[in-house]
Amino acid sequence: MESLILPCKTILPSKIPEKPAQSKVFSRNIPPKLTNDAYLKRLCKLGRVSEAFSTLDSCGSTVRHNTLSHLIQSCIDSNSLDLCYKLHACVKKLIKKPDPFLETKLVGMFAKCGSLDDAFAVFDEMRQRNLYTWSAIIGACSRENRWGDVLELFYWMMADGDVVPDAFLFPKIVQACGNYGDVDTGRLIHGMVIKLGMNNELRVNNSILALYAKCGWLSSAKRFFEGMEVSDRVSWNAIITGYCQAGEISEAQRLFDSMQKEGIEPDEVTWNILISSCNQLGKWHVARELMNEMESHGVKPDVCTWSCMILAFAQNNKRLEALNLFGEMLLSGVEPNGITLMAAISACSSLKDIRKGKEVHLFAIKLGYGEDVLVGNSLIDMYSKCGELESARQIFDMISEKDVYTWNSMIAGYYGAGYCGIAYDLFKQMQESDVLPNVVTWNMMITGYILNGDEEEAMDLFHRMEKDGGVKRDTASWNALIAGYLHHGQKNKALGIFRQMQSFGVKPNSITILSILPACANLIAMKKLKEIHCCVLRSNLESELSIANSLVDIYAKSGNIKYAKAIFEGMPSIDIITWNSMATGYVLHGCFNEAIELFERMRRLGCRPNRRTFASVITAYGLAKKVDEGRHVFSNMIEEYKILPCLEHYVAMVNLYGRSGKLDEAFDFIKSMAIEPDVSIWSAFLTACCKHGNVKLAIHAGEKLLELVPDNGFTQKLVLQLYDLCGIPKDSLKIKRPRIRKVPIEPVSLSLIEDKNVVHTFVTGDPGQLDGKSLHSWRESIELNTKASKYHDMLSFQEEGTEETAGVHSEKLALAFALIKSPQTSQTIRIVKNLRMCDNCHRFAKMVSKIHGCEMYISDSKCIHHFKHGTCSCGDYW
Repeated sequence: MESLILPCKTILPSKIPEKPAQSKVFSRNIPPKLTNDAYLKRLCKLGRVSEAFSTLDSCGSTVRHNTLSHLIQSCIDSNSLDLCYKLHACVKKLIKKPDPFLETKLVGMFAKCGSLDDAFAVFDEMRQRNLYTWSAIIGACSRENRWGDVLELFYWMMADGDVVPDAFLFPKIVQACGNYGDVDTGRLIHGMVIKLGMNNELRVNNSILALYAKCGWLSSAKRFFEGMEVSDRVSWNAIITGYCQAGEISEAQRLFDSMQKEGIEPDEVTWNILISSCNQLGKWHVARELMNEMESHGVKPDVCTWSCMILAFAQNNKRLEALNLFGEMLLSGVEPNGITLMAAISACSSLKDIRKGKEVHLFAIKLGYGEDVLVGNSLIDMYSKCGELESARQIFDMISEKDVYTWNSMIAGYYGAGYCGIAYDLFKQMQESDVLPNVVTWNMMITGYILNGDEEEAMDLFHRMEKDGGVKRDTASWNALIAGYLHHGQKNKALGIFRQMQSFGVKPNSITILSILPACANLIAMKKLKEIHCCVLRSNLESELSIANSLVDIYAKSGNIKYAKAIFEGMPSIDIITWNSMATGYVLHGCFNEAIELFERMRRLGCRPNRRTFASVITAYGLAKKVDEGRHVFSNMIEEYKILPCLEHYVAMVNLYGRSGKLDEAFDFIKSMAIEPDVSIWSAFLTACCKHGNVKLAIHAGEKLLELVPDNGFTQKLVLQLYDLCGIPKDSLKIKRPRIRKVPIEPVSLSLIEDKNVVHTFVTGDPGQLDGKSLHSWRESIELNTKASKYHDMLSFQEEGTEETAGVHSEKLALAFALIKSPQTSQTIRIVKNLRMCDNCHRFAKMVSKIHGCEMYISDSKCIHHFKHGTCSCGDYW
């Protein structure tokens, strides 16, 4: 080791200074002597961009292009358009002929700082464009989703003829084709790819595959996919997405299974594609199973998975499940995003659960979504529907960048609470803001005013929206008026608006039809109903299940059960509403056998009956006087189907016993009911007692009715008549006096009949246009054959005064008009009466049908009476 030590020689200084020489001091503020380029780069690195620009002015044309690139990047990093404009002005001043590299950088700078127009201005001025230039401008348009511009640039690029896209640019252009729906350009590019020998480039192939799949060219997508030599997870996701979008979930799941067999494990994207598609098709239960399966495969659901499921549950009336799922998401450690919070808040809004809504609100604030527009709009809706308008207004005022949905939600909240004045003030503020009212805003205003009873203001807004607001009326605008008039019972005005709508060439939608059809649910509206049905056929809406169901229901209520049956039998698909509409129609017309057969057919086909089904079937067995069968159905409903009976089932059961004269059993049934009997129960029992002459039970039922409705004059009169029959003193009647005495208002009996497109109204006691002598002689000829015992008349349950005191009843006047004044219309007579027919008029109508040989439909407040050959469809029990 010693031999490795080298000897050294000590050199002593000749003179050691007593004081060290003073070194040169450099100021930190004085820049070192750097070149212009180095100094500019250093300023850029330090973020002193404005200072760099000041220095740039003094540098002249000696600055290198590479240095300018650093300045361009600094502008991009600062995201300041002002700096971009300054730099661009300096470049134009310093460099008379910039090269394509620098110009491309400028294009990218403006695009990334949010000014695509300035990027195009630079691009247009370029004398020479290379692949990078085209890539920069096409990439900028792609980022802004300006797919049409991307395709125009592609054709411009091809027309120049100097540059061809590469494997990185082609996918962007093909993506634009898919998003723009331009399959032809996509096919052209596919041909170019093959010609250029790029058909083995995976990124290019995946983009072409995604194009075909997204545009619904599934056969081409499948053929292309099967021909790919190499595929990855992106390829599988693209083809699975295509089949999901087409609604072919089974094929998508088959591909999903094949993907795993090929050794490619699905990722979050793959699972989310399937789950989202199932939810969009309403198969939320399948989506939920897929989510569970996803976790079993070791793939943790992400925020997209949870958001998709919560939104699906909320939109499919599974709001409680949606909120439970939101809780599970939080427990799993996944942080919700704005869409998740919006879905959870919407669920709270539908449930009107203000407590849970406030909890989600607090959570949104903690996550920083307190001023988020999407979340804020949902909160405004939730607080409004829960009756806390002050909280809704606070959220509204807190949102700095309001969109049209923000304004609309708040205006809708005020209208929903009946504050039309405040809503209108907000509407005026909106017109003066940066966000102008859209068609939804105007429609909400119209709806709000007409539903709150201000018809004139609603019509004024309807006419002003195009003239003053510059907003074209849509179908929903007309629907708002139709629904509003129907809400207030103004059927003729609603039908008038519907006709105006057609004359203006506005095509009705399903909401229009579903709104207007109930206006025709009476015997004298058959022509209007057929007119609307023709409109349905012209608009190709007959295949929509909801409309077909409504047509079945309305045809039955308008007295044409044959049409209702024809529509029912011709429907390609039916649901429980269809079955119920047809069964109710049969019951309404007294067709009990058909109703019972329909119920049996329904069960054979495996359709599960619901509450309404059982109410109709029990009523049908009552009409058929099959007590045991009806009782069995009632028990079966509770024991097998686990449906608890409600009021309509109890009424049906009382009628079941009552029609067959089993009054004691009916009375025992009432006493054993799980709920307190109301007016409808005692009315049904009173009807049964009167029809079968049981005075004692009739008195009990009448007294119970008077306990519930003490101011009913006709019930009082009937009970007093029953007291007379039994010899009970009239002062024995004890009536519970209401706190506020009301003067009994006797209802006016009206009957309507249509003749030659004109509806004629007849009032009891007012023969109107009828000749008194002809009417009297015609009545006498009929009434000779319709005498009933005085005892029977005393047990008659009626809602209007007798003809001795009130005059000729309105339905008789309407019948006389049809048979005396307009005999040509006497083949089928249709009359609508607002009150219950009395026994005398019922016997009279039966005799008219027998003597005149005509068919008559008379609807009263209880049912539709179909008179033919001296009999009635109600079986003399109503």
